[in-house]
Amino acid sequence: MINAQDIKNGTCIRLDNSLYFCIEFLHVKPGKGNTFMRTKLKNVVDGRVLERRFNIGEKLEDVRVERRPYQYLYMDGEDAIFMNQETYEQIPISKELITGADFMKEGDVVEVVTDASTESVLFAEMPIKTVLEITYTEPGVKGDTATNTLKPATVETGATVRVPLFINTGEKIEVDTRDGSYVNRVR
Repeated sequence: MINAQDIKNGTCIRLDNSLYFCIEFLHVKPGKGNTFMRTKLKNVVDGRVLERRFNIGEKLEDVRVERRPYQYLYMDGEDAIFMNQETYEQIPISKELITGADFMKEGDVVEVVTDASTESVLFAEMPIKTVLEITYTEPGVKGDTATNTLKPATVETGATVRVPLFINTGEKIEVDTRDGSYVNRVR
């Protein structure tokens, strides 16, 4: 158990039988009344954000989480098979629990977050940026660059990314795995 005033960014708590990560907190001391904590909590399972106030001294159930690097090996139906980098143990993780799963290729290292008390996987995160090769895109037309137009391009994982007109098939680009947006060309 932790006190409400001990909540910081990244703290994981159990609230209403769900797990939440604190993504924002503010210690508020009004002119009148008691001091309280105003927090924004993100649900681990569905990603919904909840705003919640806690009185100072209120007891909350904290959850100890562990972050470990796991290497992506292959897909097995709807599950992705990952290997622990230290113990070489292989575990399946559902594709819905992986952020940026569409941009994951074999050999990528992701960060897997587990509940330390139950050893259950909460979610897995791809690195924010990854480099992928374009397997197909329409050729850009010369002189068609008056505006910041984007065209669809298929990357090596099969996902579609909107890229500028000057990008061609065979080039490598950097992609933001959180929203699937083009970052820049890699030379």
